[in-house]
Amino acid sequence: MCFKTLPLEFDAAGNAQLRGGIPDPYSVSTARPEVHMTEAQRTAQIEKLVERNGHIKDLNMDPVTRIAGSMALHMTADLQEGKYIQAHSQAPLFRGYEVILMGRDPRDATYIASRACGVCGGVHAHAAAYAVEMALDLAPPPMGTVVRNLGETAEMGYDNPLHLYLLAGPDYSEPVIKATNPELWPKAEQWRCPGEKHHGFRTMAEIMTALTPLTGQLYREGIQFTRLAREMFVLFHGKYPHPQTIIPGGVTSTVTLQSLNEYHARLGEIFDYAQRMMAIWNDIPEFFYEADERYKEVGALPMNFVDTGFWDHQDAYDATYKNCNEWGERRWSTPGAIINGELVTTRLTDLNIGLEEFVEHSYYEEWTDGNGNGMRYQTDPLGNPLSPYHPWNKNTIAKPQEKSWKDKYSYSTSPRWDRE
Repeated sequence: MCFKTLPLEFDAAGNAQLRGGIPDPYSVSTARPEVHMTEAQRTAQIEKLVERNGHIKDLNMDPVTRIAGSMALHMTADLQEGKYIQAHSQAPLFRGYEVILMGRDPRDATYIASRACGVCGGVHAHAAAYAVEMALDLAPPPMGTVVRNLGETAEMGYDNPLHLYLLAGPDYSEPVIKATNPELWPKAEQWRCPGEKHHGFRTMAEIMTALTPLTGQLYREGIQFTRLAREMFVLFHGKYPHPQTIIPGGVTSTVTLQSLNEYHARLGEIFDYAQRMMAIWNDIPEFFYEADERYKEVGALPMNFVDTGFWDHQDAYDATYKNCNEWGERRWSTPGAIINGELVTTRLTDLNIGLEEFVEHSYYEEWTDGNGNGMRYQTDPLGNPLSPYHPWNKNTIAKPQEKSWKDKYSYSTSPRWDRE
């Protein structure tokens, strides 16, 4: 039994059904913060605190530039206590790719979806191809799956150094640490790196210096190796981040011995680089945990993780929903859901029927009243029940309005699995 919150149970054959005796099985209640003052009153109180106390700072980052999208952060921090009094994040930009895709030729899906991101356009294109293949019962030939896997591998080789060295890395660099946490720098100069034999840096201070934007060794290596990974990707997919050869039913690439050799030569460099990168990023959190134990509390959340898997097996993937549990289990990186530290399922059908998306705090119209009226899909193709809030039942209608942290404030939505 993998569901604890959704009212689903399974028969002996593993088929899901709604638990009996529940009149409104998918009902929800909107959680709103209990406050004893209006938002304007709270804002005024925060402003008075900032004015009276030098250690209380109002911090606004709008936009946050080192992400592949649009994001804003609004925080009030007590620098003396090392705590945030309040913190809010929002996505202030409506992009509307779901709306753009409606009514288009299915062959356009991969090209439009890839524009959703300038960092991970390849996986958006692949996801669109998988969706069209499942809808049309259109399986790619084995070599088509292999070439897709090569592209996804190259994109993984691009995304990781891009994030770790060019987007997130500067936050751990020497100039940032000296400006924001100067007490850490003397500790970094003395802290010996456990992974020195793998990455070559003797102290944490050397790593921080190497992460310095534009001049640091690791920053410049990040630029070099993201280029190398992009070269691998375009050998089979034409260009990056918006590939041209990924289509429903396979790829339109011409694979030659020369292109395979060029890919393989670059893959060897990426493999060695990845091992070194892992050693560096094993050492960085260890230093921060030892320097100040409060860093262990940063981002502390329940151990929940849902992954649909990656890299299909060329002899297993047939693009059908009916067999998705079988071909999902044979992915080179397998699917699964971990809830509170426990692996509760590895079946793709379970991952699908447990998925919901909520918009109570988002700038969108509600697409359901929760009772199932007008649902496009009451069940999946195997007869397993679907929530009115399942993405297959979604209807994206933007509803811009005044920002309110208690009500609607963002163009992001709230996806949940088993409402965790």
